[in-house]
Amino acid sequence: MKHTISAMVENKPGVLARMAGLFARRGFNIDSLAVSTTEDPKISRTTITVAGDEYTLEQICNQLTKLIDVIKVIDHTDDEYVERELCLCKVSSSTATRNDIVQLCQIFRADIVDVGAESMVIQVTGNESKIDAFVRTIGEFGIVEMVRTGKILLVRGNNGSAST
Repeated sequence: MKHTISAMVENKPGVLARMAGLFARRGFNIDSLAVSTTEDPKISRTTITVAGDEYTLEQICNQLTKLIDVIKVIDHTDDEYVERELCLCKVSSSTATRNDIVQLCQIFRADIVDVGAESMVIQVTGNESKIDAFVRTIGEFGIVEMVRTGKILLVRGNNGSAST
């Protein structure tokens, strides 16, 4: 089962390296990782998606909490949240395929952010399954390069606030 956790950490050099080292030492695999500053520039939010059972999740949360620069660890397994990923995808295109690519982008509410002589760069945002479906579908045109951010999220309503 996939789990998503957020770690509120001090915004200092080396914190992410220590977190990654912890995962490596314990044999935990990170499926996705996104890090950014929060509304407080002294604090960064690390959103981590991992696969594992409840015991593995508990171990990850316990180990992260022990790190000195970690302020708070939040397990989002039972939370209702809004999630997004960003994907930039460069696809092969020609005059013959451009209209089909544009129509596909409209269906997925994706934005064409660059057009070259033989390729297009497309930006799409959404949850993981939407991004996966887009990548499968656009792949028929030939993906030249692709990058994804990994999941970011905020809990719905007033629950799960970083300050609580």
